[in-house]
Amino acid sequence: MSASVAVLAGGWSSERDVSLMGSGNIAAALRDAGYDVREIDVKRDIPALVEALTPPPDIVYNALHGPYGEDGCIQGILECLGVRYTHSGVLASALAMDKPMAKHLFRSAGIPCPEHRIVTRAEFDAGERIDLPFVVKPLNEGSSVGVRIVRTEADVAALDDAIWAYGSRMMLESFIDGREITVSVMGDKALGVTEIRALEGFYDYEAKYTDGRAEHLVPAPIHPEAYDAAMEYAVRAHKALGCRGVSRADLMYDDRRGEPGDLFLLEVNTQPGMTPLSLVPEQAAHAGIEFGDLVRWMVENASCDG
Repeated sequence: MSASVAVLAGGWSSERDVSLMGSGNIAAALRDAGYDVREIDVKRDIPALVEALTPPPDIVYNALHGPYGEDGCIQGILECLGVRYTHSGVLASALAMDKPMAKHLFRSAGIPCPEHRIVTRAEFDAGERIDLPFVVKPLNEGSSVGVRIVRTEADVAALDDAIWAYGSRMMLESFIDGREITVSVMGDKALGVTEIRALEGFYDYEAKYTDGRAEHLVPAPIHPEAYDAAMEYAVRAHKALGCRGVSRADLMYDDRRGEPGDLFLLEVNTQPGMTPLSLVPEQAAHAGIEFGDLVRWMVENASCDG
């Protein structure tokens, strides 16, 4: 009898569409691998979710993104149900989504990160900021949702109320003028390094999920020492957070003074996207791992701490 897998998709965060874009591919790959698959569109109705998970499946593939699906909340429910699930557990998920706490752990592990400051709206309006240029980031969103690059005082003046739509505090992070790279970690092994080149502006939400808006260079054309260091930092960050399964580390590479340049870890995504334009499947393919094998590995390595 084939194992049963429930694929959780959708959710109610700003990344709902991203989740739905990838979940169909995941479910199809699992069916092709012989699993008994049921897809659950998760809404903000926990009793309905628990009912949809009754009887309990053998494994849950958590394809949710953003708050509540990726920050330990859904993971806690699955722990209470005693169901094995993919990706990281409650604590690692919560730590990774809390950008200030994650940075503290990264620095404790000897990984360089950009300088930052957490501010309230009153503090920001009073001029309590960091030196320009800086990046404005919500504290617990993904997919570059709510991110703004602020280069000048004119940019500061142009910021509107929308930047406060994601909470009463936000992060100001020193802008690193460099190349954006990313590293996927599978288990405790880095799969490779990709350089991302947005064709217009920066690698924002639209560039991530719209074909033709960015180039992915695999392997990244950077100095071998920097390449190895990026993979080492990604694995170290994965372990510092206590991640399991697959994660993806996003870094900036400043090579303006020559190669090898300086690396700065931005954040770790504990549930990377699995859309046709996503980076983890692309890096896995470069490492010789087909999409179906990647998804099957995640399911086979699912766990429940409880």
